[in-house]
Amino acid sequence: MGDLAKTDRIDAKALAELARVLARHPERERFISPPPTAEQRDLQALVARCRQLVGMLTAERNRLAQSHSVTRKSIEMLIQAIRAQLDAVEARLGRLIEERHADLAKILASARGIRPATAHTLIADAPELALLNCREISALVGIAPFNRDSGQMRGKRAIFGGRKDVRSSLYMATLAAIRFNPVIKRFYEHLVNAGKPKKAAIVACMRKLLTILNVQIRFT
Repeated sequence: MGDLAKTDRIDAKALAELARVLARHPERERFISPPPTAEQRDLQALVARCRQLVGMLTAERNRLAQSHSVTRKSIEMLIQAIRAQLDAVEARLGRLIEERHADLAKILASARGIRPATAHTLIADAPELALLNCREISALVGIAPFNRDSGQMRGKRAIFGGRKDVRSSLYMATLAAIRFNPVIKRFYEHLVNAGKPKKAAIVACMRKLLTILNVQIRFT
């Protein structure tokens, strides 16, 4: 745009021009998402707090395993306090889900491998479920492979970006689904037997599991 310098004023001008371009775009709904509702923000905050408390609990349990006798009591007391807070936050989150999203939670829980924590993460952090097609929801979460081509060069397809917390939760759910969900298990074994690297096969299973959930929610 002809600006070689970088200042806050120049940055603001460039961002304002970008906003004007997007506002005039015929498909602007693809690029501009509405802000989350107050209820959605509550869900996201509670899910994030659960995630933080689980991380704190894991850290303290690891410290307890190698702690000195002098500090063990302190760690045990902190573990109890964190556990109590986690129970309270999970109970509040559960009530909110039951009041506003009971049907959606039931559909998600019906899929083998989907634990309550994963269902809550999907409800809070991926409200676009069933509103997007399978390719779009996979890209949103960050598990859709994208091309890396230039001229005659054909690069290896790779995933990137997306919503990290949703992707991490879906990854753990997929590992369980590979063991206990017959559909995902057969799909994984087929890919591995066909020579697919195991990590790539897991990502493909993540897409399949998310696709199944997306379709079930849309048509239920």
